[in-house]
Amino acid sequence: MPLFSQYMRRFYVALAELTWGAIAALSFGHLAVSWLLLAIVGESDFVSRPVDFVYYYIVTATTVGYGDLSPQTGAGRLVAAFFVLPGAIAIFTAVLGKLLAAVSNTWRSRMKGLGNFGDRADHDVVMGWQEATTRRLLGLIHSERREGEAVTVLIAKDLEQNPAPETVDYVRVDRLADPAGLERAGAANARSIIVRGVSDDETLAAALVASATCPSAHVVAYFDFESTASILRQQNSRIESVTSLSSELMVRAARDPGTSVVANLLLSAGKDDTAFSVKVPEGKAAFPYEVALRLMRRRHAVTLVGMNRHGNVDLNCHEGTEIQSGDVLFYIADHRLDPGAIAWDAFAKESA
Repeated sequence: MPLFSQYMRRFYVALAELTWGAIAALSFGHLAVSWLLLAIVGESDFVSRPVDFVYYYIVTATTVGYGDLSPQTGAGRLVAAFFVLPGAIAIFTAVLGKLLAAVSNTWRSRMKGLGNFGDRADHDVVMGWQEATTRRLLGLIHSERREGEAVTVLIAKDLEQNPAPETVDYVRVDRLADPAGLERAGAANARSIIVRGVSDDETLAAALVASATCPSAHVVAYFDFESTASILRQQNSRIESVTSLSSELMVRAARDPGTSVVANLLLSAGKDDTAFSVKVPEGKAAFPYEVALRLMRRRHAVTLVGMNRHGNVDLNCHEGTEIQSGDVLFYIADHRLDPGAIAWDAFAKESA
């Protein structure tokens, strides 16, 4: 008796919460009782054919009512009117309500930062939120996003809901340096991770955690103080540390008028003549920088300005510098080049 009481209590709780298990049990139970009652009153025409009866039951539950199958006796019609039809419709309505509630809860949880995007890949992850700065940052990333690319994921704290649902998905965390938050954001398979906390200390901790847990992603961290950025460069050379260049730009603009305009053009994704980079694919034969400079201009109408090898950036390279697989070339163009569209093999043949 106690065991039966325990099972009944569980069933009552499931029924009260309208779980999927309770709905399935009610659906099967009502279907079986409906079949039994119609069989008792002599509706053998379609009760004897299981497929026809299930078809009749579903048509009744959805209120479609084709009329091709229906009880023929008075008693059968009474059973259909007072038991089959109201019960089936009630169960169907419960199923629809449960589905709508599930969709609504999923949408609301994603808006509140409770979603999971762990299966996302080749996307950008932004860590930290400062109203004006981060909103502009997200807008710039969105403007460079190509058709078909995965949506950016924002990781932030103290935000009740997604601040920019039209451009990003949102993961809410209690602290920025949270490996669980990075996992939910799919950061392990991300293309890049941009970190800017409310302080340099928070940025430093979040950048180190991101680099340690997401070794394949390129981590970029912004610092207010060069001293903190310098410490991070010494601790982890893989992380690209960025600080404000406002003072340098002011001095350069004063000594060389117009250089601030040039810098703005090179760094702005929303304007022409922007600086981009491309990595030489693995397995490609080496070629001189002079050949790349000439062919990139002739074939793709872009201006090559330098290269990066193992973190060592060289602008205005010597013409004879040998470019190898894995090197990163910097160029100025109106739009980003598709690496697959560059005739790398022609560079080596030109130098042969």
